[in-house]
Amino acid sequence: MSARTDSEPHSGTEESDIADPEDDPDEEYGTEDARRARWTATGAGALLTLAGLAASLLRLTGPAPALVPAAYALGAAVCACAALLGARGRTRRALWLLIVGVMVMAFGDQLD
Repeated sequence: MSARTDSEPHSGTEESDIADPEDDPDEEYGTEDARRARWTATGAGALLTLAGLAASLLRLTGPAPALVPAAYALGAAVCACAALLGARGRTRRALWLLIVGVMVMAFGDQLD
């Protein structure tokens, strides 16, 4: 007899009560998503660092004010820090640093 009667105690662990590990709200993202986020943050940071350094060198050789290449170099340094943080798994902080670095470079572009 597989049906439970009122006299039998309920253990609380039926099949419907056992949660699927993928539905766990504490583990919203899996390890593959975390790895992809780290690689994306690291790659974007490295690419923006190279772009900022190239723009800084190009502006340094031209007739632009000295603040312009300094802004590009500072933005590139911030993006390099973001790439480092992204490689260590701090992807949320890396994203914010990438945004700040690009904003600093955009400010330098507006000064030109």
